Amino acid sequence: MTQTESRLSLDQAADLTRTGDLWLFRGRSAADHAIRVLTNAPVNHVGMAVVIDDLPPLMWHAELGKGLVDVWSGNHHRGVQLHDLREAVEQWSGRYEQRAWLRQLDAEVTPAMEDALLRTIARLDGTPFPATAALAGRWLRGRVRRPASVEMTYCAEVVAATYTAMGLLDADRPTNYYDPGRFWSGDDLELRQGALLGAEIRVVT
Repeated sequence: MTQTESRLSLDQAADLTRTGDLWLFRGRSAADHAIRVLTNAPVNHVGMAVVIDDLPPLMWHAELGKGLVDVWSGNHHRGVQLHDLREAVEQWSGRYEQRAWLRQLDAEVTPAMEDALLRTIARLDGTPFPATAALAGRWLRGRVRRPASVEMTYCAEVVAATYTAMGLLDADRPTNYYDPGRFWSGDDLELRQGALLGAEIRVVT
């Protein structure tokens, strides 16, 4: 997070984003701070861009709120959701008072990977988001390679599960091994198939 970081407007970033790109957020609330302290991470939320055919850019992530329509189910609910990307970033930047960054994925997203992505969305959409204490427990079990139950999930797990299904992450690590900071450039995220992630680009709304 340097003073010389690259910046884009939301419209510019939304036009550039492609499937697999990461959207990262850092907020000031007590819950945001608790997540960062627990995981020693610079960010507290991560989502993944989904850009398929002629649909508008979408964001695939998990959160406690239900203010936006879930594009997959067509209704409002908490937990794992597929949102209009612009609306999601505006909500996180405005209502939740979070700073946003984009990290672009450098990899060919094949039709097989898109199919795996859609199957993951169908499987996880609507899964409840855990309370803060339960989230901490899930993550701590993951750090010692103990998988957590599938009845609930948090944002980094959703991205990790999707990347794993697409063949971008090794399935040897459980999804609850990951926290939002694992997807920040300061961490060593070991991607497969020669995929790379670019530096963070600050997105200003």
